[in-house]
Amino acid sequence: MYHRIIAKLDIKGPNLVKGIHLEGLRVLGKPETFARYYYEQGADELMYMDVVASLYNRNSIHELISRTAKEVFIPLTVGGGLRSIDDIRSVLRAGADKVSLNTAAIKDPQLIRQAARYFGSSTIVATIEAIKQPNGQYFAFIDNGREETGIEVAEWAQRVTELGAGEIVLTSVDREGTGEGFDIELTKKISDLVGIPVIACGGAGKPVHVRDVLQNGHADAVAIASMFHYDFVHRQNDQGHHESEGNNEFLKNKRRSGKIDATGLSELKAYLKSEKIPCRTTE
Repeated sequence: MYHRIIAKLDIKGPNLVKGIHLEGLRVLGKPETFARYYYEQGADELMYMDVVASLYNRNSIHELISRTAKEVFIPLTVGGGLRSIDDIRSVLRAGADKVSLNTAAIKDPQLIRQAARYFGSSTIVATIEAIKQPNGQYFAFIDNGREETGIEVAEWAQRVTELGAGEIVLTSVDREGTGEGFDIELTKKISDLVGIPVIACGGAGKPVHVRDVLQNGHADAVAIASMFHYDFVHRQNDQGHHESEGNNEFLKNKRRSGKIDATGLSELKAYLKSEKIPCRTTE
């Protein structure tokens, strides 16, 4: 079985952004430029997440989806602000292959069941934003990690599986954007618990972190943002103008990215292949 390497692109307005713990968003560029580059570099899938859609009660990336789908021919998952069957149908018609549900699904779990019946389980991805509590429990959060639900992550993971989700994106908010590595304990617990693929997200800072979560965390796939984005940012010269929403200082100054070793997608896959981790390469 091949492990999928997924490029995750967080969207705010017209821009690709990146934060730490899902906060302090930095503008990095045009999402479709990054998407096309990752496709050319051998990404297995792409994931677009509108990170403020639920907060602002909006869903406005249809044009971006359509533009991307015309140039990128790998599966595209879209999430953020999807609240109904009609919302899901709309983004699928725009060119998405799968949809990711979090906030709306926790507020109305039957949305997962209904969507799986309408569009098929393979189309429905449940995103779980997990934060570790002082007592060691993990709770699920919504609205891009802003609001606690009081629902225990393992309990919710089992529930979304029973409702018909085809896979789970498991995001450690504690690790997200830090470059400190994935939460292996959490990933292994959920991967071993459910009978559907688990995509580990949050914390990749070095290629070895990806190897570890696939080997020791039993993840089926990984979704990576910072490692790939910062590599691409430092490779290109013209960032264009992205003044409309967000903090541009990172782009203007091309700062170092802390604990994150900027790593290209093809470079990561070559490393995983050398470590005997099965993944698709272009060779």
